[in-house]
Amino acid sequence: MDTRVSELFGSGTGHCSGSQGVGSNPGNGFGIVPKKTCAKNYKKAKGRSSRNLKPSNNPPYLPPEAEEGNIEYKLKLVNPTQYRFEHLATQMKWRLQEGRGEAVYQIGVEDNGMLVGLSEEDMRASLKTLHRMAEKVGADITVLREREVEYDSDVPRKIAEVLIRKVPDDQQFLDLRVAVLGNVDSGKSTLLGVLTQGELDNGRGRARLNLFRHLHEIQTGRTSSISFEILGFNSKGEVVNYSESRTAEEICESASKMITFIDLAGHHKYLKTTIFGLTSYCPDFAMLVVSANTGIAGTTREHLGLAMALKVPIFIVVSKVDLCTRATVDRTVRQLERVLKQPGCNKVPLVVDSTDDAVTAAQQFAQSPNITPIFTLSSVSGESLDLLKVFFNIIPPLSNSKEQEELMQQLTEFQVDEIYTVPEVGTVVGGTLYSGICREGEQLVVGPTDSGQFHKLTVGSIQRNRSACRVLRAGQAATLALGDFDRSLLRKGMVMVSPEMDPTICWLFEAEIVLLFHAKTFHKGFQVTVHVGNVRQTATVVAVHGKEELRTGEKAVVRFKFIKHPEYLKVGAKLLFREGVTKGIGHVTKLQPVAQYQPSHSEDEEA
Repeated sequence: MDTRVSELFGSGTGHCSGSQGVGSNPGNGFGIVPKKTCAKNYKKAKGRSSRNLKPSNNPPYLPPEAEEGNIEYKLKLVNPTQYRFEHLATQMKWRLQEGRGEAVYQIGVEDNGMLVGLSEEDMRASLKTLHRMAEKVGADITVLREREVEYDSDVPRKIAEVLIRKVPDDQQFLDLRVAVLGNVDSGKSTLLGVLTQGELDNGRGRARLNLFRHLHEIQTGRTSSISFEILGFNSKGEVVNYSESRTAEEICESASKMITFIDLAGHHKYLKTTIFGLTSYCPDFAMLVVSANTGIAGTTREHLGLAMALKVPIFIVVSKVDLCTRATVDRTVRQLERVLKQPGCNKVPLVVDSTDDAVTAAQQFAQSPNITPIFTLSSVSGESLDLLKVFFNIIPPLSNSKEQEELMQQLTEFQVDEIYTVPEVGTVVGGTLYSGICREGEQLVVGPTDSGQFHKLTVGSIQRNRSACRVLRAGQAATLALGDFDRSLLRKGMVMVSPEMDPTICWLFEAEIVLLFHAKTFHKGFQVTVHVGNVRQTATVVAVHGKEELRTGEKAVVRFKFIKHPEYLKVGAKLLFREGVTKGIGHVTKLQPVAQYQPSHSEDEEA
């Protein structure tokens, strides 16, 4: 959806934030002058965006319909012939495939984007036809919102926005991963507990108890490890969670869309765990939780910076609004808006106050990386919690079906992020399938070991979201049982790949980096902890090309050497490194495979 959709559907309740032009503010309706708070920004924007606004006697419009993608415009669908109906159903199948099981239909809109609108009777008939089409392709429909189009017409005319979602078959639900960030004690685990258990918190942390994995977490109330929680939505858009004593298997069976929350640690002491969660689990989105009564404090800025450095789209939840006055909440929101508009961020904040805003925010957020929705809610009173659920229900996947198909056709590559020993099952590894398809009984090789070797293994059973699964597709996270494979041969950061693949493993690699912060100067011989995907290891700076040393804010191509064991890397992979207060980001530009690298005695002594 284009930014102009929001002008049409926005309710006007979304707060105007920043003067990035009317087109980029999803709170305006039909380009009408917004509230007084936005009047000043509107005047500034009017000159720049006049091409987006048409004179009032002309019909409002959307951008022309795209051939690809999951958005379809339909003027009307009244009593189609059987041949036409078959054609429409095939078209719907295509749109659902493009959106990986989800599609959005705009009814009352011509293909060129003109908003014509339909009478009440025609709209009813069109929605009825749409319902029949959805039934034929095995999907359900939900009307997201309806609006009247007012132009040169005595009869009120409406347009409708409808979400079509496929009914799941054999665990092929749409799965989105959301990393949960924020300062310690901001209410991250409690919010997830409330969303996934379906019961409000008692104000003393009851909701978060089910999420903790260790005794010390229960005693201190602080998350120190990475835990996963699931929230499902069925084909009608209703929430499916652990309420009504459902099990994980039942949630997976009845959900068409699954949100997997990755609960990360807020305390600075556990920063390496948080970075590992962000780099290795490849989240689609990040949710930054900020406490209304403390505002931006502790690791909040750092977590925001990490998400932006890794280019993960971020939205913000202001929690604990029941603890403070409206003025305090507004002050926290204003503080967030100021930070988001700073030159380093360049975001457009959108405060969500109504269901309409939540729909607009979800569509805008996926289309434009600059839009940052802000929710204000309470896990104790349940205030505005529904708006967040609406947002999760509508938010579309970032990758389209074509990219997904291309990844699935590549050779199998599974990143090992967790290793367990389960009684009567044996060794189990958890992680993400980066590319290809993985089936039960598949023969793979795992490595690299300390000496750079790969070992053969056979995949036993596969579990996804705590329920059995026969086939794993690219981009999905799961746990694989490896039977009696020796656990001591495995470690985090390894990969399981197809035997046909010739993986490039290296001790030495080059990366183009930007030094975000460093107290002194960054030079040859400096040691940092490098994060590249699921790889986390200390590396030494062997050379800084073209410069003797680096200072904060400077760019350079740097050669690193791992100090413990070789790793499997890819050119172009995002890289993040840290050491104390030193931080930097970049991407891998060149690898020196193990075969080409023979360490000399002098180099070993230097290291």
